[in-house]
Amino acid sequence: MDKKIKINKDKKLIMIGKIKDYFLKERGDDLGDLAAELVLDFFIEELAPDIYNTAIEDSYTYINDKLQDLFALQIVKRK
Repeated sequence: MDKKIKINKDKKLIMIGKIKDYFLKERGDDLGDLAAELVLDFFIEELAPDIYNTAIEDSYTYINDKLQDLFALQIVKRK
């Protein structure tokens, strides 16, 4: 299994547009496509794995809690 985070081309173009909009609105910088793509690549390579792993851990905790709730549904036989 490839452990690298991949973004499809259409979504990547949308993300690049959002980065350009952010830099223009928040910093007054008019980023070009290449600069915005480099920023996106940095985030994907350096920050996204930690965010992804946190989401996996949170999902595991949530599912595990729900599985524990499942045991509460067991019928207890009377002796």
